[in-house]
Amino acid sequence: MHTLRAALVAALALLAPALPAAAQVESTGTSYITPFPEGDVYKLQTYGDAFAEGLLAGLNEAFAGDARLQISRRHRNISGLARGEFEDEMRAEEAPGRETFHIGVIMLGIGDRVHMRLSPRDRVILGSNEWREEYARRVDTLIKTLRKKGMALYWVGQPVMRRYEANDPAQTMNDIVRDRTFLNGVKFIDIQAHFADEGGNFTPYGPDITGKRVLLREPDGVLFTAAGNRKLAHFVEQEIKRDLNQAKNARAIPLAGNEAEQKRINAMRPRPQPPGEDGWRGTVNPSKDDKAGQQRGAPEGSNELKADNGRITLRSVSPSGREESVTIDLLRPAIPSAVIALVTRKESADKPTQMGDVLAEDVGGGLVVQSSITPAGAGAPGGRRASPSLAPYYQVLIKGERLPPKPGRADDFSWPKLEPEMAPEPPVRRPQRAPRTASPRS
Repeated sequence: MHTLRAALVAALALLAPALPAAAQVESTGTSYITPFPEGDVYKLQTYGDAFAEGLLAGLNEAFAGDARLQISRRHRNISGLARGEFEDEMRAEEAPGRETFHIGVIMLGIGDRVHMRLSPRDRVILGSNEWREEYARRVDTLIKTLRKKGMALYWVGQPVMRRYEANDPAQTMNDIVRDRTFLNGVKFIDIQAHFADEGGNFTPYGPDITGKRVLLREPDGVLFTAAGNRKLAHFVEQEIKRDLNQAKNARAIPLAGNEAEQKRINAMRPRPQPPGEDGWRGTVNPSKDDKAGQQRGAPEGSNELKADNGRITLRSVSPSGREESVTIDLLRPAIPSAVIALVTRKESADKPTQMGDVLAEDVGGGLVVQSSITPAGAGAPGGRRASPSLAPYYQVLIKGERLPPKPGRADDFSWPKLEPEMAPEPPVRRPQRAPRTASPRS
């Protein structure tokens, strides 16, 4: 019984730090990176120890020609999550006046293969349950500290190490970080398989980004060479570029952003080109028929659309170098008022037709939404209309009411079932025989 109680206490202790972290997951919408950075340039900062320093060199080479990204020249040093300086480094990161960034890349763990001291008297052993709980709490602290500024974070895991005493704690930290990043909505980049052999073991050599087999790891079996850092940055580059393209697509949505962002979007919209610059050369000349058609048009003030005939001359250069021209007549006859009334769904200014009303709503950005609604009783005799609140669509879609079903229909769930009324069968008429007449005697 005592063993079972101890197991339950240990399980609750492991779940306790996970419960508040689940509430930290925020909705990032369709774009992981903000679609509207300040100055239209994304700022990237790396955080960590010697891992982050080498990764920064690889990222500078990977994004050398990308004008969308501005990478900080120096990484923000974090000695380690298990170090005693961690709390001071987090307070320094939250200090006012710090430069804000849009993208953060984290990679650390070299200095975390130590026992953790919680107080001058309390110390937890590396790899113990208490050590795991405290390390998970500090991972959450680092993520929350950086996410307060709206930063998109990418946490890079540690590779396979040469020595067992270094590889075992590294895999433990990878397991913890993988869980905490998932619960906090942060992307975790696992690089284990890219720097190991077919069996998942350590190997100092491997293919670089060009496919050539080169030395990727330093002699210490922990850090990367220059080629290894470039390959390491390649996998981070893939994730960031994918999210940058997704942010670009979210930026192209006309209804996204506030008023300042809307003005920026409207300025990027293509504007109509003046005549002669849309890919063809031509002139529009009014003809005599056009003037005559305007004179034969309907009187002023009527609803009829006047005739609008025109003529277009298309000019082109033949293969021989001669300029040729083709004249095309555009016939736009007059449109009677009856046709206009049918298209606009109105016969007159005060009497709508039975086809319904057209409701227009301006949703901004030059977009207008039109809806056609036919209220109940629109075609009732006497020109009277029922209230829109009595219409079936209003009761079902607006008020959420259920219309009473007809007896015997498929949506009628009343019990006992009522048989639908059947029309009486018509009486069966039997054919009458003709009366038999007496045959004359011979």
